[in-house]
Amino acid sequence: MSTTAKIQTTKVRKRVNTDRLLLSIIGYVSLTLLAIFCIFPFILVVSSSLSEESTIIEKGFQLIPTDFSTDAYSLLFKYPADMLRAYGVTISVTLIGTLFGLFLTSMTAYVLSRRDFKWRGRFSFFFFFTTLFSGGLVPWYLMIVNYLHLKDTLLVLILPMMMNVFYIIVMKSFMSSIPDAITESAKIDGAGDFRIFMQLIVPLSKPALATIGLFIALAYWNDWYNALLFISKSELMPLQYYLYKMLGNMDGMRKAMMASGAVVNSDLPTESLKMAMTIVATGPILLVYPFIQKYFVQGLTVGAVKG
Repeated sequence: MSTTAKIQTTKVRKRVNTDRLLLSIIGYVSLTLLAIFCIFPFILVVSSSLSEESTIIEKGFQLIPTDFSTDAYSLLFKYPADMLRAYGVTISVTLIGTLFGLFLTSMTAYVLSRRDFKWRGRFSFFFFFTTLFSGGLVPWYLMIVNYLHLKDTLLVLILPMMMNVFYIIVMKSFMSSIPDAITESAKIDGAGDFRIFMQLIVPLSKPALATIGLFIALAYWNDWYNALLFISKSELMPLQYYLYKMLGNMDGMRKAMMASGAVVNSDLPTESLKMAMTIVATGPILLVYPFIQKYFVQGLTVGAVKG
């Protein structure tokens, strides 16, 4: 190679390296700004939960609290035994519901993804049909209360949300991308369907399982509607419904005082209490998410590309 060609090649390489460095800098700066914008609302919520109620009313929500106060958390944990019991109910329901829901969802998706199952098209239609039509709230309530007798039990917080057709479809799309040669070779070795599912399909589906598991866990953790309909015992109230009732009682008390002409205490934490409830309700999920983030991103990517 001539000297001129070497010099041109060197210049091209330097230009390419410079362009790559510039693109990397732009990418990192953009992602950093995006991360700051994403974390900004959470910082605002934390700051507002630690602010005086009068300051929020006068100046609005601030990024840094000028008048520090823990009145909202003191009111929120006024009855720590009730709060801990609500946490225990929510954690138990979330763990049990996520475990069994993920197991049943993955098994159903595996059956529907098997090409040698001749009824899979009809069963898929029946599953999909339920996403278009429902029996309505009243028949559903009567079935849960009068026929299944699940009112005021933990099962009523677990069973209605255990299986979701959308999650089955996503899991089915992921499992359909697994080569058939894996299951065929296992069958030749004498493995049964359940053993193939547990020892081959489940380990290969970890990204999808982590993604769907997170969705199911969030649904259980944030659920308050089923408790509103079917739970009347205080010892069975989940966290979200407990916070919902506390906030409702606070608003009801303020409205009753205003209607009677009584002076409403402006220092009574209402807005800051809402922010403190947000922190209490989302804290455990924020602690769990970083551990499964890589599986979550990988599961969404593979499921979207290969589905």
